[in-house]
Amino acid sequence: MLIDIAILLVILWFLGLIGVYALGYYIHILLIVAIILIIIRAIRGDNPL
Repeated sequence: MLIDIAILLVILWFLGLIGVYALGYYIHILLIVAIILIIIRAIRGDNPL
């Protein structure tokens, strides 16, 4: 579940880099959230990817 959300957030972040300038700020915040979710999952011992 968490990995699905993280992948979705990373995809949205890449879309922000491609040209969605107005949403770029929010997309980068979502990327940070995705990275935090992956780190939490790795700490808990689950497969982070």
